[in-house]
Parts: sequence; structure tokens; C-alpha cells
Amino acid sequence: MKYFLVVGEASGDLHASHLMKAILQEDPAAEFRFYGGDLMQAVGGQLLRHYRDLAYMGFIPVLLHARTILQGLSQCKSAIREWQPDVVILVDYPGFNLKIARFVKQENICPVYYYISPKIWAWKEYRIKAIRRDVDRLFSILPFEVDFFEKKHGYPISYVGNPTLDEVTEYIAAQPVDWDAVCKTYGVDPKKCVIALLPGSRMQEIRSNLSRMLLAVRDMSDTEYQVLICGAPNMDDAIYSQIIVENRCHAKVMRGCTYEVLRHSDVALVTSGTAALETALFDVPQVVCYYLSCGRVMNFLRRHFLKVPYISLVNLICAREVVPELIGEKMNAQNVRCTMLEVMDRRDEILTDYEDLRRRLGEAGAPTHAAREMVARLTKQ
Repeated sequence: MKYFLVVGEASGDLHASHLMKAILQEDPAAEFRFYGGDLMQAVGGQLLRHYRDLAYMGFIPVLLHARTILQGLSQCKSAIREWQPDVVILVDYPGFNLKIARFVKQENICPVYYYISPKIWAWKEYRIKAIRRDVDRLFSILPFEVDFFEKKHGYPISYVGNPTLDEVTEYIAAQPVDWDAVCKTYGVDPKKCVIALLPGSRMQEIRSNLSRMLLAVRDMSDTEYQVLICGAPNMDDAIYSQIIVENRCHAKVMRGCTYEVLRHSDVALVTSGTAALETALFDVPQVVCYYLSCGRVMNFLRRHFLKVPYISLVNLICAREVVPELIGEKMNAQNVRCTMLEVMDRRDEILTDYEDLRRRLGEAGAPTHAAREMVARLTKQ
């Protein structure tokens, strides 16, 4: 069968690549075309457009790049119409993907599956109408989404487990990476304690968050600690170098070895999203930091319009504050530094809460569960 996938960022590329491998186990003759990234391309199939060409978030960046985004949308629709796939699989990225879902249903081309749901439980809940109308099956990776979609909106979904749990579990079970060799490559001392910084994967996130993170740890970077920045795969080194120099902090950018860094970290400063969940699954105490321009205005909007009490997946899954969150105007160097020291002192308590997180996520095997159900549903049609 023919599978057309649409991904809009680095984490989606990772999750979709694992899903594609799992689909091949169920359907060895599977053909893939996709808007995606390098990891998906490595699995096989035809990469039609790289996600980095369309990975914009926030009102202003989207407005500034509207022509590029609209062009990408038009080309994606044309590619689907011409190829006539057996299914379109959308991965997160709702602003773009829900438009693709509408097109596919209007054209009556094929079923639409959504892997990794739009976070409408947090904002834009009205999108449930589009999902109900245009998405044939939603495959959820967050356990609390079952109640939201099924009990609140009467829309059945499939919870398949969490792929991040699979990826971390597989990494930990594999042959250990030679940390000394990794450190030698980057000029890092393997014996020093590690403060990991995960400032996001998009340009706006990195520029907004990394400076404040570096200021918070600057005076610790010359002591027994070393500051390691987990670089996003699609970001130029010059961006990180400029921010490091501007903030006069000794820090190293590590690429392609985020899991290695987390495995050897003592504490982490993390933007919200998948990175916070990964950090928790590596048992690293963390502070979730997310700066927003116009901080006071955004904090007001968050209090009055955001539908959930937390932004961190760790806290949302556990339904309580496991890791502290510093958002908007609360994310400044002093607050980040003090909170980071607090979580380091509370390490044992936090690790106990991380065990509860694992219980709530359930068993591993999300890509396999999703692929098996997808292929079974397509085969029955």
C-alpha cells in the first residue's frame, strides 16, 4: 500500500521514522512519500520537502513566511492528488495538517489518520470539529487524551503508548555509548558534573530561551559543572555560538547525542515538549523554562485562555506538578538559577515521581501498536 506522511518538525521526523519502520514490518511492500526529514528519508521512500522549510511557529513568523507556507501547502495537496495514496498519515503540526486533512476528505482521496494528536486540550479546542469531520482515526500518544476526546467530545481514539518511552527504553537497553569518546570529540571533561540545556528546536525558541538559560548558569560553568547545549539538528552552529558569546558563558554545543548528554546529566533546563518527557525518562531533575515575548500579556492570556494548568508533558501526564515550570516573565536568570538548585536538592523525590510517570505511560511499543492497527484498518476496507 501507499502511505503519504506529513511532518513539520524534528520530533515529528523522529516519531514518523519509527512508525514507518513499524509499518514495513506489517506491510513489507509499503511505499512512502512524505513531507518530513532526514530520519524518515533514511527509512526509505521519497522526501518531497524537508520540514525545516516550513517549521515556523508564532503569529509573526508565520505571517512573515506566509508565502512559503502556502506554497508548501499547495505543493503537498498536488502531490497527494497525483499519487493517490491508500492513506495520509499526519503527525502533529496542526496548522498545516488539518488543512491537508480537509483537502483529502473534500477530494475523497483516501482515509486520513492522525498520529500524535493536535494539542486541542490546551488551546483551540474548536478544532475538534475539524478532527471529527476530516480525520478517520486518531492515534494518541498521551494517556490523558483518551478522557478528553472520548468522554468530553464523544470521539473515539486509539491510545497506542508513547514513542518517547520506546526510544529512551531502547537506547538505555542498547550497548552503552562510549561517553569518554563523545567527550573527547567535543572537548568536554567526562568526569565533571553536567548541566544540560535543551532550548528547543525552532529558531524563535532558541533565541528566546537559550540566553536566559546561559545567564542562569554562567557562574557555575567555571566550577565543577560544565554546561552542555543539546543542539537542534536543523540549526546552524553560528546561532548557538553568537548567543554563547553574547552571554559570556562557557558552554559546548553537542549535536546528535542528546540522549548521551541526558544520560550523564545532573540537572537540566528544558523547554516544554518532548524534551521534558525525555529528560524525565532519563531520571534527570529539571526545570521547564519557556520565555515568551510580551511576558505579562502572554501570562494573562495563558491564565484566561489556556485550557490546562501546566505546559510540561510530565506534569500533564501525572496530573500534578512534578517539575517546576517558569513561563513568560517568570523565566529570568535569577528564578531559573534558584529553582534549578532546588530541584537538585529534591532529586530523590523527583525520581519517585518519575516512576509514577512511567506507570501512567503504560507499556512500550507505540509505533508497533499504531502501525498494526493502521494496516489492519486499511486491509479491511
